[in-house]
Amino acid sequence: MKSSRLVSILLLLQTHHRMTAAQLAEQLEVSVRTVYRDMEALSAAGVPLYGDAGHDGGYRLLDGFRTRLTGLTSGEAEALFLAGAPGAAAELGLGPVLAAAQLKVRAALPAELRSHADRISGRFHLDAPGWYVEADEAPYLSTVADAVWNDRILYAIYRRWREPTDVERRLEPYGLVLKAGRWYVVAGPGPRTYRVDQILELTVSDEKFTRPDDFDLAGYWAAYQRGFHQRLYRGEALVRLAPGARLTGPVKTDGPAQDDGWILATVPIESVEHAAGEFLRLGTDVEVLEPPELRERIARTVADLAERYGNSRDDGGDC
Repeated sequence: MKSSRLVSILLLLQTHHRMTAAQLAEQLEVSVRTVYRDMEALSAAGVPLYGDAGHDGGYRLLDGFRTRLTGLTSGEAEALFLAGAPGAAAELGLGPVLAAAQLKVRAALPAELRSHADRISGRFHLDAPGWYVEADEAPYLSTVADAVWNDRILYAIYRRWREPTDVERRLEPYGLVLKAGRWYVVAGPGPRTYRVDQILELTVSDEKFTRPDDFDLAGYWAAYQRGFHQRLYRGEALVRLAPGARLTGPVKTDGPAQDDGWILATVPIESVEHAAGEFLRLGTDVEVLEPPELRERIARTVADLAERYGNSRDDGGDC
């Protein structure tokens, strides 16, 4: 809608101070001609807009001009309060700040939008950690967060899984990521990823670092996850799955179902030992065909179980 687009132009100019017609058109996904018409409409409505020509030109608002109009739709107001993540904010030491910000936003909303936001708060609650998982103690989380915000270098004693387990690290913390209830800090040089709950000791330096201009936290994390799965799954298993059987993780079916309803599937595996335990959980709903060492490992385990449970205990003679 044109009215929503006009509001978006005002907010973009307030945020970026100066933008060309081409930049606005790209952001709004409209033509440059449409941007020109919108600018004329804003000027006619009394908005103090200025357009400068030349290489460094573009549209800008009169210095000091700010619109109090947010242009929030009901869906946007709902999403804003749904994205609050109060638990994560509290862990970062920002609980009171988030509560104050939400209170101010709520007070500024029209009555109808305020009602939508209240409905979201009363009907949806985000609890990131999974079941049966103890919360990780991360006593240095707020300190790491402060260093991320202020570009401070950290010196840490960090516990890793391989020997030597406890190592010293100099960290340039670029950002924090919350994944399945666990906090990770992405830090240079590298960058590399560290679990915050595995930091044993931490010292904040007065020295500051310069963040790489081209570093994209979301992009890095997406690539890191892809690399993690590639490193995790080092082999494949060919299996037969019974109708309705479900495996966790990526599974590629090999053709349509067979006459008995079973399907062939290729499953990435971390190791023979780990895969044997995962497949045994499905009982008779899965048959491993390849690799031979995995099939033999499961067969030995099943034989051992049959022998153990097949030998009934002596009840002590005749009654």
